[in-house]
Amino acid sequence: MNGPEILIPITLFICFFAMVFSLRYFSNRERMSMIQNGMDPGLQKSQPQPFVILKWALLLMGAGIGLFTAYILDNTVLNQANGFQNNENPAVYFALIGIFGGLGLFISYIIEKKETISK
Repeated sequence: MNGPEILIPITLFICFFAMVFSLRYFSNRERMSMIQNGMDPGLQKSQPQPFVILKWALLLMGAGIGLFTAYILDNTVLNQANGFQNNENPAVYFALIGIFGGLGLFISYIIEKKETISK
């Protein structure tokens, strides 16, 4: 490792340290401002979030459907266009994971909105 490639581990270590330090620093500042305003900092984390499991379930189902759709497209449509060459199309996989994962989160938002309006 001679030359500029030695900078990669050094930069990685510095960025990791800066991230941990800043997260800890801003968390402490948030708690201190809550105490100054007369709020209880422990109360914020104890509130339940009822739709977390639904959100994760729909996100993972959407990502799975996106992967499956990308696999089907890659093996049928895109291979026929390339003359049945066995080349991979990674952009299709990432795009469909993002699209269907976002669709799952959007469905979760709609369900949460209906439940909070009906209460």
